[in-house]
Amino acid sequence: MQLGNNEEKERFIDENLRRVYDETMEEGIPDKFKDLLNKLKEQEKSGGKSE
Repeated sequence: MQLGNNEEKERFIDENLRRVYDETMEEGIPDKFKDLLNKLKEQEKSGGKSE
């Protein structure tokens, strides 16, 4: 693929970055990560004591 001027290159990069960002946002948060966040919140509520 050949791109002409800088505007075309910038548009191509911009479109691809947006596509990758959108796809990443649609993936959601993995359950393991949610569980870890919940454990940290609970630990914070209990005064920072580990179980």
